Parts: sequence; structure tokens; C-alpha cells
Amino acid sequence: MAVQIESTPNPNALKFTVGVDVGGPKTFVAGRNDDDPLATALLSIPGITSIFMTADFVTLSKTPDTDWADIAGPAQEILQSHFSD
Repeated sequence: MAVQIESTPNPNALKFTVGVDVGGPKTFVAGRNDDDPLATALLSIPGITSIFMTADFVTLSKTPDTDWADIAGPAQEILQSHFSD
């Protein structure tokens, strides 16, 4: 299943439905050390501040001054690669 992107009521958060169980609920915050390779990859995208994972989706939050156009594509590629294996 292709990763699908949905808006949320929060303009600084997007929901990425991946179609498989992601585990969780788990939360990751920028600036905190974590050994989760997926979270590390997503948090390396400039502007992402936090990640919430549960059920079959991942919600990314960003800084208010970052444009989703700069985040959504790279995040979708990382998630697609991670969950297609």
C-alpha cells in the first residue's frame, strides 16, 4: 500500500497512513536521543519537531514556519521505504 497523506485539524501536523501496524503508541521529539532508526530518519528532515506512531499511521508535527511542501515528500519516501520491506 502506498503511504497516504491526510491533513489534521492542526495545520502543523500531517497524518501518514502506512497500511501496516506501526506499533505504539510511541512519541519521538526532536533533540532527544533515540535508537529508533525510523524516528531518527524522520527527525533528520528540517522542520520536523515530533512524531507520533500508533495503529497504522504516523503523525508528523512541524515548526510553524516550515512549509509542508519541503517535508511531506521526503517523509513519504522514508515511510514508504521503511514499511514496504
